[in-house]
Amino acid sequence: MPVAPTPWVGGCLCGAVRYAVDGPLRDIVACHCGMCRRQTGSFVHATSARLAEFRLTEERGLAWYRSSPSARRGFCRLCGSSLFWQAEGRPTISIMAASLDSTEGLTLAEHICVADKATYYRLDDGLPQQGGDAVVAAIPESTDPSPAAGG
Repeated sequence: MPVAPTPWVGGCLCGAVRYAVDGPLRDIVACHCGMCRRQTGSFVHATSARLAEFRLTEERGLAWYRSSPSARRGFCRLCGSSLFWQAEGRPTISIMAASLDSTEGLTLAEHICVADKATYYRLDDGLPQQGGDAVVAAIPESTDPSPAAGG
């Protein structure tokens, strides 16, 4: 089994936004909703982390756009990279998988919002497909026995 990076690190194209995650990431979920497609030009592949284990290490380019009353999207104002999606009041943050320096150990788990997907591509990879935005994949429990991980 591949060993995941510790911590997970990533950022935008120009380096004006960098982040680290000191805990596990959820496997990747593909979102086909219209907002994700408009923001990125295609459907989104995103992972997720607990906010308590997420930290910005460079944020001079970070900007947030409130895309709905219940969520905001983080991007780099300098290079335009799409980076984050965050729902109001949730203890997690979604991270665009392509912004990670390494995706070693992560796999595509499912597709969501397939009822809203564009018509120019097919989904025939055999993975679960949700018509709406309910995600089945979850962030694994931390395996770190250190006191900071609650052990």
